[in-house]
Amino acid sequence: MKKTYLFFLTVILLVFTGCSAEQDDPLQSAPEKDVELTISAAASLQDALHEITANFNQDHDSIKINYNFGATGALQQQISQGAPVDLFFSAAEDKFDQLVTDGLIVEKNGTDLIRNELVLIAPKESAKGIQAFEDLTKADKLSIGTPESVPAGAYGKEVLEKLKLWSAIEGKIVYAKDVRQVLTYVETGNVDAGIVYKTDALTSDKVVIVSTAAEDTHTPIVYPVGIVKASSHLKEAMLFYEYLQTKEAMKVFEKYGFKGM
Repeated sequence: MKKTYLFFLTVILLVFTGCSAEQDDPLQSAPEKDVELTISAAASLQDALHEITANFNQDHDSIKINYNFGATGALQQQISQGAPVDLFFSAAEDKFDQLVTDGLIVEKNGTDLIRNELVLIAPKESAKGIQAFEDLTKADKLSIGTPESVPAGAYGKEVLEKLKLWSAIEGKIVYAKDVRQVLTYVETGNVDAGIVYKTDALTSDKVVIVSTAAEDTHTPIVYPVGIVKASSHLKEAMLFYEYLQTKEAMKVFEKYGFKGM
């Protein structure tokens, strides 16, 4: 009887010791099953983020990352309407700040991460002679993102207004759903020129950059990223959010033409 009593007492002590260790060590509470994160990100980020994710998954293969790429304005609206998103990577500060104001992103869980430049592109074999923004009057058609929902389009409109070109070429503009669509229109020769981010232009060998917009002609192009407050996987979202700020991730962003803050 005495041996049986001691045996059960030992088992009980081991169980309680194990529970206490789990409470003291947060790593013990890590999920055993795979976790999926949904990240809504500006279309201009897709090449860099795919490479960054591949690097991240080398050490965190239990975290699967699903991307929803698109125009920043449309992504912001989806989050405002309750779309299940874990992180938001915006191409415009105002769209990101609106979610902070609305309480959908906690300010301390967000940061301005990278910058970009705005460029004018033309098809590689173009004969229109477009060498500068001022030459856009020679174009029959040109493309920019829809200014209300595509930050690159809004920045482009700012440049054209600053250079006093908007009223002369507004009727020639073909609006696109995001910068990648603008790039496609130029690549296929459906338009004579387009305004996109430098990072998008660098991905194509079918277009040429003919001019870079001066910084004083548009709002600074800043990309904030943050964790959506309603995320179902805050721990994993924070892990990836912090990884995006590492030197390793920043080297990839720079490889694709982005600049650090």
